[in-house]
Amino acid sequence: MTKKELALEIIERLKKEYPMAECTLDYDQAWKLLVSVRLAAQCTDARVNVVVQELYAKFPDVNALAEAEVSEIEAIVKPCGLGHSKARDISACMRTLRDRYQGKVPDDFDKLLELPGVGRKSANLIMGDVFGKPAIVTDTHCIRLTNRMGLVDGIREPKKVEMALWEIIPPEEGSDFCHRLVMHGRDVCTARTRPYCDRCVLNGICPKIGTPDAES
Repeated sequence: MTKKELALEIIERLKKEYPMAECTLDYDQAWKLLVSVRLAAQCTDARVNVVVQELYAKFPDVNALAEAEVSEIEAIVKPCGLGHSKARDISACMRTLRDRYQGKVPDDFDKLLELPGVGRKSANLIMGDVFGKPAIVTDTHCIRLTNRMGLVDGIREPKKVEMALWEIIPPEEGSDFCHRLVMHGRDVCTARTRPYCDRCVLNGICPKIGTPDAES
């Protein structure tokens, strides 16, 4: 089975196991997803979803956040960790949206990358979830699972994993596939415990299942 064939089979099995593929960060506007994904670095989505409620209650739109003092933002987002750097990036990002894009989030990947605090993972998330465009989000779950599944070979650098996956994942499947990897990585193919290979939907096609290094 080629990597492309393996990828297609994995996609179909994960679709059946997780029919609802969606981002676990709460948002109802594009700029809010930008804020949340920055806060989610080294923090759980669940905690971010709680913290942003207070943030948006005090600063309900792009202009309000752009005008806020970094210290005001930091005081609220501190529970997410790395409070100062995250608050600084959020402030700078919102100012850029206000000053260059009339408060709107651009639907261009390269322009997204120019925003303060926005890297490839965040830009892909916005492109896929907000604008419905092809995207591959190489978060820690994606990197861990695609290596275990044999879709990439010992690659840990996010951009290299992304580029390798673009070669084998149909563009229209990329965004949802990555969301399903997050779900599968949290529930079955876990990082901090031995993966639950005995109840894995990929049993029979995943090269790691049943091997001594299955928990790696």
